[in-house]
Amino acid sequence: MFDPTVFDNLKVAFENQLYDLDNLDNEINIVSRYDRVEMASLSREFRLGFTMQDNADVTAEICLEASLKDLADEILEAPDTQPGCTLRVFFTMTVEDPQAECPVIESILNQIWTPPSRPKQTLQYEYNKQQAHYQNTAEVHFDRKINENQMEDLPSLIDHILDSLEALATE
Repeated sequence: MFDPTVFDNLKVAFENQLYDLDNLDNEINIVSRYDRVEMASLSREFRLGFTMQDNADVTAEICLEASLKDLADEILEAPDTQPGCTLRVFFTMTVEDPQAECPVIESILNQIWTPPSRPKQTLQYEYNKQQAHYQNTAEVHFDRKINENQMEDLPSLIDHILDSLEALATE
């Protein structure tokens, strides 16, 4: 019999809630899904990207990761360990004036998330092209791992993501 891991349980919880927001509530559109088992390092990664139903200018992506150590600690019930997963949330949008727009984006995310560390923003553009737009990916990183004990926090987390999408889309 298959015994699901912390990673599996959290992945299914995220999928259930986000696909309900897509299929039943029509609040979001799921635009990407990435579910990988890295055989070389025996790590797992799950990403689910989505936009607001009425505004696709900003994309949110939930990234859940578990390493071999996370899995081994859980399966072997290693003493003095807290098996869990790493959670990151990404927001991707186009910016025209990074010097003006990036501080506003940072302020919006800090107001909604109140993270212990500043959101990290990464700008991308294609070299040797006349560049009028940049792709900005803002990452909200959490300083601790999550597990099933945070399962009841997922609706609140998703609400924060939706609030972020709305605020960033109107920025």
